[in-house]
Amino acid sequence: TTLFRSSMLEREDIKKIAHLSRISLSEEEIERQLQELSKIMEMMDLLKEINTDGVAPLNHVLNLENVFREDEVKASLPVEKVLANAPEEYDNMFSVPKIV
Repeated sequence: TTLFRSSMLEREDIKKIAHLSRISLSEEEIERQLQELSKIMEMMDLLKEINTDGVAPLNHVLNLENVFREDEVKASLPVEKVLANAPEEYDNMFSVPKIV
């Protein structure tokens, strides 16, 4: 199922988005979001009208290519140098606070 029934947004759509986003909105905020998101949807509808026949799809605006290098084993930094600025270290490893 889709989130929106059509490009016309309704108050229930805004409430559903707010619920999915885990945010609470006042009635004034719902109305403001409805107006702002409706304007965005109208702009998106304008884009649908553009003729894209013969336009190749692209995934980036710049003509970029990955430049790969050979995976070669190289010398590493000594452990002492790597851990020199560590606030705490334990058994030649960085020690970080436990996060639960």
